[in-house]
Amino acid sequence: MRESIIFAGFGGQGIMFMGKLLAFSAMHSGLEVTWMPSYGAEVRGGTAHSMVIISDKPIASTVIKDATSAIVMNQPSMDKFKDRIKKGGVLVANTSMVDDKGGSIDGIKVVSIDATDEAVAMGDVRVANMIALGAYLEVHQIIDFDKVFDSLRSVLSPRKQNLLKINEDALKRGRELAKADG
Repeated sequence: MRESIIFAGFGGQGIMFMGKLLAFSAMHSGLEVTWMPSYGAEVRGGTAHSMVIISDKPIASTVIKDATSAIVMNQPSMDKFKDRIKKGGVLVANTSMVDDKGGSIDGIKVVSIDATDEAVAMGDVRVANMIALGAYLEVHQIIDFDKVFDSLRSVLSPRKQNLLKINEDALKRGRELAKADG
C-alpha cells in the first residue's frame, strides 16, 4: 500500500494542519509516513501546499510527482494540481471556492464538498479543512477514524485544545457529505 496525497489552498486555510494530522494518524496506525510542507507567501492568503506519503513499506523519497489523491481548497490550487493526480485517483474539491462541480476529470473521482460554506454554517470557517479531510477519509478509507480523532488531540497545540470538539464534528460532517456525494 502506498498513498501520496497533496493538500493545497491559500495560507490560513489549514493546509499544513490537514497534512500534519493525516501524517500523525498514519504514524499512530503503524504505517510509514512522510510529510513535506511548502509555504508560499509568508502571510495569510498566500499559496500553500503539503504532501503526505503513507506506505506499509519504507519510503525512499518525500517527493510526489503523481499523487494518488488531492484535497484542493481553492481554484488556483485546482488549476495547479489537478493534472498531477493519477488516473483512478481521488480529488476532494472545496466547491465553495472551486469552480469544478463534480463528475470526473480524466479518470479521477471528484468529490465535491462545499467545505467553506459548511464550516461557516457550523460557526467557524477555520474547520473547512477538517470537513474536506473527513470527506477524503470517507471516500478513501486508508486510516481508521478513531486514529484520526486520537491524533487530533496530540496535533492541536495546547492553546487550541478548546477547538477539539468542533474539529471532530467537522471531520464527521465531511464524512456525511462524502456519503451524500456518493
